[in-house]
Amino acid sequence: MQRPIRVLIAKPGLDGHDRGAKVVASALRDAGMEVIYTGLHQTPEMIASAAVQEDVDVVGLSILSGAHMTLFPRVQQLLHDAGRDDILLTGGGIIPKEDIEALRARGIGELFGPGTSTSDLVDYIKAWFAEREKQEA
Repeated sequence: MQRPIRVLIAKPGLDGHDRGAKVVASALRDAGMEVIYTGLHQTPEMIASAAVQEDVDVVGLSILSGAHMTLFPRVQQLLHDAGRDDILLTGGGIIPKEDIEALRARGIGELFGPGTSTSDLVDYIKAWFAEREKQEA
């Protein structure tokens, strides 16, 4: 029997709108994943620390503030510094297409915008996890 996928959902920065993050957390939980929601106003350091302490497979950032080009790379660097390059860093929010391409080129996972079906996110995480498990076997 396969273990549940562990996902940390975080709202970095000063953005106070977390409805989307809560919807995503609920959808992932309903899909059988273990979800840790860190709440609002998290620093990259708090997020990376929680990800390592909770031994998650995935970190999902919800960013609506426009700070995605700073926050995603900072969390990615902190996870790398902690020796956790195996964690998928993904997320969503209001992110222009050219910034999505730049972040993907840095090794950030898929990024999802407003109106994305939660099933698309669930399918993406499950497919990523299955591929990782197959490579580790």
